[in-house]
Amino acid sequence: MSASSPATQQHQPPEETDRQTTGRQASRWIWTAFALCALATVALFFIPAFVIRPFRHQAPRALWLAMALRQRAPLGTLIAGLACFLFAFALWRTVGLWRKALVTLTLLVVIFSIVMARLNYFEWMFHPIASAQFVAQAESKLDPKEMIMAVRFGTDARAYPISQMAYHHVLNDVVGDVPIAVTY
Repeated sequence: MSASSPATQQHQPPEETDRQTTGRQASRWIWTAFALCALATVALFFIPAFVIRPFRHQAPRALWLAMALRQRAPLGTLIAGLACFLFAFALWRTVGLWRKALVTLTLLVVIFSIVMARLNYFEWMFHPIASAQFVAQAESKLDPKEMIMAVRFGTDARAYPISQMAYHHVLNDVVGDVPIAVTY
């Protein structure tokens, strides 16, 4: 029957109490730094990805911000991601299973953002036209109000519907024996 009295359980040496308080503050600081680094890494990828979207209205200020972030994203995600990994390493020894799962999930999103910041994912949205096919104006099924881009060299002429060019952006063609690149 060696039970401690409640009075002896509550009284810890002052050094032990200070050490626990300092440990909690350090842990809180590391969690905050980890979260901020993860947020910065993810934001450097996701903000440009959501602002720069073809076929949608893009406000000038938002587009300027997205382009500035996109330009700095490869280096910024690398620095913030490495810091995130260092903080995760520091946290790993002090947290339980559920928090380790949270750290791991966060690191997966950070890795995804680091990789995607280095890829031109906008190219995935636009598929090149393998071989352009043209029909005579009389056979065309375009709406009369459809906007087109037109090119004429000598007697050879082509019309490129804006709706198709907006999706593909670039088309290589030959008009009147002159190779051209049509872009929109």
